[in-house]
Amino acid sequence: MRAPFASVWFDCDSTLSAIEGVDELLAFAPKELRADIAALTTKAMEGTLPLADVYETRLRLLAPRRDQLDRIGELYVARLVPDARALVEALQHLGKHVGIVSGGLLVPVQAVARHLGVPDANVHAVPVLFDVAGHYVDFDRRSPLWKNQGKVEVLRALPADRRPLAFVGDGVTDLETQGTAELFVGFGGVVARPRVRDGAQVFVATPSLAPVLQHVTTADEQARLASLARFAPLLSAARG
Repeated sequence: MRAPFASVWFDCDSTLSAIEGVDELLAFAPKELRADIAALTTKAMEGTLPLADVYETRLRLLAPRRDQLDRIGELYVARLVPDARALVEALQHLGKHVGIVSGGLLVPVQAVARHLGVPDANVHAVPVLFDVAGHYVDFDRRSPLWKNQGKVEVLRALPADRRPLAFVGDGVTDLETQGTAELFVGFGGVVARPRVRDGAQVFVATPSLAPVLQHVTTADEQARLASLARFAPLLSAARG
């Protein structure tokens, strides 16, 4: 029997939420830049370009204001993947730490975390620096999350009581956590990336996050959830 996971960590974009925050920021960019920035994002997510080569260029071109990032946070919440909130509630009910590790920008990722009830201490994303008027200055280059292997670095720095841990994500930088996390669950419910699908220990292709529950909980834990009516819809969705 699999030992219970002490914590479960999620990517944000195309995992907890059905959007990519950078793609949504394109609405604020000049039209002539949109195709180029979108192409950079695709290459980073598919692993054909190093993330660091893409990250700095995208943010320099987009130069997002604070109010724009607040708007992206609202969109993240409005476009949550089905059963995301119920899954987080179930894992927390079982006493597991739940967190988010994202290469996205901290302000909108925190909006998702607040909506899901994930504590700030368990939210890792890239901070953005603004001037007093809320205009973009730079991003915090001390964060490891704007580079490949950044999520691995964050997971390795977690306290010992977070292990064993599982990580759930859709992209190549999520796949990098496999081997550092005791279990990596690839999620293809929004975008099924072939490299992730082929490389993941476990791959979930349904539009809902509910089936993840079966991979990150034991039979005994699922029985505990089954004893509570409020988790019945989640369990039903998890079993298909």
